[in-house]
Amino acid sequence: MTANSPAGTGAALSLTVGIGYALCTVLFRMWPESAATFMNALFHGLDFRKLQDGAALFTFGSFFYALLVMMAWAFVLGCIFGIVRSFTVNPVAS
Repeated sequence: MTANSPAGTGAALSLTVGIGYALCTVLFRMWPESAATFMNALFHGLDFRKLQDGAALFTFGSFFYALLVMMAWAFVLGCIFGIVRSFTVNPVAS
């Protein structure tokens, strides 16, 4: 698997999404009020404070399930992007 292959692109996107999701989860658990305020501003007033009510229901199982689903979806999207990109990029002849 090379870095420019569809699978390489999918793997890179999958790992990036996984790292981002894990970091977001840690920040939301450490500073829930600040995280909710930031998310409310980022998404033009949607109320993310409602997520704080479910903090007691948070389990590592639910974290890993969501992480797995997001990384799998990102891998598929990255592969599709890699395939589409291969049709649109013309390599320069040496």
